[in-house]
Amino acid sequence: MANLADEYGTDVEIYIKALTTTIHADTPTGAPAGLHGLLEQLGLERHEYPADTPIYIWHTVPEHLGAEEQKRLATRAIPALLLAGYEVNCTPEVFDEAAYQQAVREIRAREPRPAAQHPAPASSSRPAPSRRTP
Repeated sequence: MANLADEYGTDVEIYIKALTTTIHADTPTGAPAGLHGLLEQLGLERHEYPADTPIYIWHTVPEHLGAEEQKRLATRAIPALLLAGYEVNCTPEVFDEAAYQQAVREIRAREPRPAAQHPAPASSSRPAPSRRTP
């Protein structure tokens, strides 16, 4: 079985499987459980082969969704994966710019904003100028 993440050296490769309409998200062999868990949290379905002791794990977008919704779901996963520090590649056939931008805006809206900080009074290491008296 071909694994594009292994082939390209990325953490996640998102693409449409050849001769199908299924959107796959390949992860490298031995990918951390956290990456698999994040993909599942983002709505992708996990698959394993063989089932008893998996040596190959991949994820797909749920097939019950329409084609455009599948692309949106896959694309919306990208900002969260990038934010978590993963290297992601997505083919142009899957990528939806509007869905990506919306996901970025939603992530930014959820991020805690740092409290407004007031600068500390400036202190100078130079002595104050001396006063001259006439």
